[in-house]
Amino acid sequence: MRLVYLSPVSWHSFAQRPHELVRQYHAATQAQVLWVEPYATRLPGITDLLGQRPLQGPPEPQPAWLTLASPRALPIEPLPGSGWLNRLLWRDLLRQVRDFAQDAALLGIGKPSRLALQLLREPVFYNSFYDAMDNVPAFYRGWSRRAMSRSQHETARAVDITLASCSALQRYWQGQRVHTQLLFNACATERLPALPLRRSRNATAPPVFGYVGTLAKWFDWDFVQALALAFPDAEVRLIGPQHGAAPTVLPANVRRLPALSHANALQAMTEFAVGLIPFKRNDLTRFVDPIKYYEYRALGLPVVSTTFGEMINRRDVSGVFLCDDVRDITQVARQALDFSEPRGNTLAFRENNSWAKRFEVVNATLL
Repeated sequence: MRLVYLSPVSWHSFAQRPHELVRQYHAATQAQVLWVEPYATRLPGITDLLGQRPLQGPPEPQPAWLTLASPRALPIEPLPGSGWLNRLLWRDLLRQVRDFAQDAALLGIGKPSRLALQLLREPVFYNSFYDAMDNVPAFYRGWSRRAMSRSQHETARAVDITLASCSALQRYWQGQRVHTQLLFNACATERLPALPLRRSRNATAPPVFGYVGTLAKWFDWDFVQALALAFPDAEVRLIGPQHGAAPTVLPANVRRLPALSHANALQAMTEFAVGLIPFKRNDLTRFVDPIKYYEYRALGLPVVSTTFGEMINRRDVSGVFLCDDVRDITQVARQALDFSEPRGNTLAFRENNSWAKRFEVVNATLL
């Protein structure tokens, strides 16, 4: 059965949960996938007028089994009547979806929208799901935020099942009386560097505290500065694109590097002594299960994290060291530096936390 998937991110971006979802669906079914690129679901802001967002890294190659579709839309979705107006621009896309679905397909929604609600009314879909990965309205402001909240709730109630990427999201949607299944994030174990890794354990070498990911409004710069000052001989290496302002002055041992392809990012992690997840605690991160946690641990790295989202539930998990207060950063980081685990434990983590393993249950539910 073919899959039509409305993605929250472009296919031509670094690999994320949506990319892995369609890969695993194709691997399980050998079916074709129609990937519908995202369009603007908020009113334009100042940043939209000033220029493009920073590049996320090298794009994903497009496999032969995947077809891309780009809906045309005016950036007016939060306004009353926007769905009616944009529907005139969606006629070709709706025709493409109907032809692709061939009377019985699966509809997956990674981003709520008026288009998603329109497609849910199409009779060609055998089953449907909403993959809830974030507190989506928290990315928006004002009128756009209220409109997205309405779209999200309409979508979750209209689909056959909602998949929740973390425990807090599952509890939220269950509280809304929405049929919800927990589906944690995972890592692409088949693309990880092989073990044993060439990662130095030399006690005399300065350690590298590393982070790979986006530096945006949820990134805790105070944490990074405190860590760098507590370990002046270490390097704090930050790899990824920056969205928004950063401190004008950072400690000299904080090193900034641009975004990398997924394969190169994983290789860069092998040079870390500790993997960092320094996120603020707010309405956005409350509903996050960071993929980088799985990637760090699948490489045998200890993780030093702030207390947010799903990480709160990992306080007693091997290899995880939570920092509740920056005043405790020295003690927490030293505990992480002292951590090591047998190779067999790392391999077991990889086996239990692969995307293929995650989607086994989901494929059985949806097909």
